[in-house]
Amino acid sequence: MATMIEVQVHRFGSPDVLQVVEVPLPEPGPGQVRIRLTSIGLNHADLMARAGEYRLYSGEPPFVPGLEGGGVIDAVGPGVASRRVGERVVISPGAPRLSKQQKTPTPGGTYRSHYVVAEADALPAPDALPDEQLGAVWLAYLTAWGCLVWKQNLQPGQTVVLPAASSSVALAAAQIVRERGAVPIGLTTSPAKVEILRAMPSCVYEEILVTRKSDGTDHEWVNALRRLTRGRGVDVFFDPVAAGEFLQNEIRCLAQRGTIWVYGLLGKPGILDVTPLIRKWASIRGWVLGELTSADPALVDRACRELLEGFARGAYRQQLGGTYPLREVRRAHEEMEMGRHIGKLVLVPS
Repeated sequence: MATMIEVQVHRFGSPDVLQVVEVPLPEPGPGQVRIRLTSIGLNHADLMARAGEYRLYSGEPPFVPGLEGGGVIDAVGPGVASRRVGERVVISPGAPRLSKQQKTPTPGGTYRSHYVVAEADALPAPDALPDEQLGAVWLAYLTAWGCLVWKQNLQPGQTVVLPAASSSVALAAAQIVRERGAVPIGLTTSPAKVEILRAMPSCVYEEILVTRKSDGTDHEWVNALRRLTRGRGVDVFFDPVAAGEFLQNEIRCLAQRGTIWVYGLLGKPGILDVTPLIRKWASIRGWVLGELTSADPALVDRACRELLEGFARGAYRQQLGGTYPLREVRRAHEEMEMGRHIGKLVLVPS
């Protein structure tokens, strides 16, 4: 019997709970294709699910983690007309989520060597996307596109500040901001990352500001943003930190009618003075990618089409921070938890 490998979680916990096992290789049914995965995106949501902190995504154990993937079709089921064996594809962003919401055993998460989906969920990949990046697109780029393009309706000339500038989401967001004619500014706590970022072809920040000095005290990044915006203030913050003193400083930096979008909870909560929000007619809003993936399918199709076209034109360029064999998934999770990487981490089935 032909087999494949997949990663299973039978109890919540540290990376040690990730088990690589062999299971029967599934055959595609009517209207389905089987994809030999060449890359699987690694995301903080996977780490949270493994630890039991994101049960909306994982459900209860056992489960297979993974929200994105891509590769090469190696088998097609009866009635498939629009896809062929050997075609390079990206799994649609809704496929893994849909299976979790329906609590079906397959297709489930993408931490596998092979994946079966409906032919409509296997999206043709641009030639410009290398095999090791096919599974590393959606979480970063759709998170940014859904918030900044769909919800914010970003306009040319606006200033967008992106904390955690070395993250895959911030790097993707900066490219999307540029594509919309707006101005991206990155923030990082690490002075060592600034020159590395500036040297990367995928990095398109107008400026990169360091928010912390080597002794742990704050840099004068608030005043720097005021200078960069000529006193007008920041139109949009797109922030995975957004807590405590850092969030208070963001409020201080906002332009009239500015918005802080919070898409992560990396900071430590604290007390805020929201008075400046009222005076500026400004707002703090929350964002999760699920709002987009559960929206009108036509909107999701538009987002996927625009992003893949952007990759085909070279407007979007993924930055990989590291690749790990799928069998070394524990080490990949440990490295991601350390946070020393720049860009996207991927798992590569061997």
